[in-house]
Amino acid sequence: MGVSHISNRSEQLPERWSRRGVLAILGAVSGAALTGCSSGTADASEGTSATAKAAATKKPVVSVTPADGTKKAGFTSPVEVTVTDGTLAAVTVTGNDGSTLAGSFNDAKTRWTSAKNPYSGTKYTVTAQAQGAAARTTTFTTKSPGETFVGYFTPEANSTSGVGMPVSINFTHAVVDRAAVEKAITVTAEPAVEVVGHWFSDTRLDFRPETYWAPGTKITLGLRLKDVEGKDGVYGIQSKDVTFHIGREQITTVDLSSKQMTVQRDGATLATYPVTGGDSDHTTWSGIMVISERLKETRMESSTVGLGDEYDIADVPHAQRLTTSGTFIHGNYWASTSVFGSENTSHGCVGLHDAKGANDSSVAGYEFYDSSMLGDVVIVKNSGERTVTPSNGLNGWNLSWADWKAGSAL
Repeated sequence: MGVSHISNRSEQLPERWSRRGVLAILGAVSGAALTGCSSGTADASEGTSATAKAAATKKPVVSVTPADGTKKAGFTSPVEVTVTDGTLAAVTVTGNDGSTLAGSFNDAKTRWTSAKNPYSGTKYTVTAQAQGAAARTTTFTTKSPGETFVGYFTPEANSTSGVGMPVSINFTHAVVDRAAVEKAITVTAEPAVEVVGHWFSDTRLDFRPETYWAPGTKITLGLRLKDVEGKDGVYGIQSKDVTFHIGREQITTVDLSSKQMTVQRDGATLATYPVTGGDSDHTTWSGIMVISERLKETRMESSTVGLGDEYDIADVPHAQRLTTSGTFIHGNYWASTSVFGSENTSHGCVGLHDAKGANDSSVAGYEFYDSSMLGDVVIVKNSGERTVTPSNGLNGWNLSWADWKAGSAL
């Protein structure tokens, strides 16, 4: 009986080990399953690669501001071209007037910006090409400004003037942003010299060097006022270059103490004339004045200068304007010849002996007029009157260089 009992237990043992073996096998299968999960990571990698390939096949998208087809685009901001999913290879912007807008790319070459704003009232064509893609062409038209202003300049284009002629600009609208307007105007000289602007008012800007221009100087006035905002909603419309020339140097000095006038041409005395100046009740302005207008004959009427009906002369010969307020150096045929060089009898002008009709070449009035040109300098001293206001005519030479430069907005 004992044998059979042992035999029965021995038969049960293999059954228990068999279960453990099954568990071991299941464990092995589980491990294999875990090992199989690692092969799932390789499948994800393949998905990422596919995504990258898809991104690499995206086409560049080019955008232009102002947008294609805009009819009344603004003109106070630059043109901008951008690209997504690529880089820009080339951009051109051309106006229907033949002008082009230059510009530059950012470091990544994903944006191009024009160096200047587009002009008003102009149709533009933008051609932009992304790297490896076909070019895209768009168009837009800028709106016209509401109110505009221009600057009328002295001297006239291509004229020749004396060494005292400033470049004087009078604007048709008051300028509020003086710095913007002055920055848009350049005056350059050959031979080179520093030229500075001075604002006499919100409608007048003059330019001059420190001393008189050198004889033979070529002056170039550059007006880049188009679309410059002088005041809110008022824009300039000029974009042009104008040249002037300076002729010989003629400096005339009028001494109303001695009643003599000396004319010097290029440093040498050309002539000396006896004159008459303003009397004690109507003294002549003193200071440096510039001939701004020349009239072979003109009417002079006292009411136009606030002197009532004291005189009205229809045919004053050889009149050359020195101030806006009415000071002239002119011929005089109605006074006795004994007055010239001995008495100051005028209402403020400087008079030289002359003949009625302005055709007698032997008289002083004719000779001086014939030797003169716009821009010549006339210096009056010992007149008994204060120095002329610099803005009264083209007479900014009465300001020191420091005071002149202080009148610039730049």
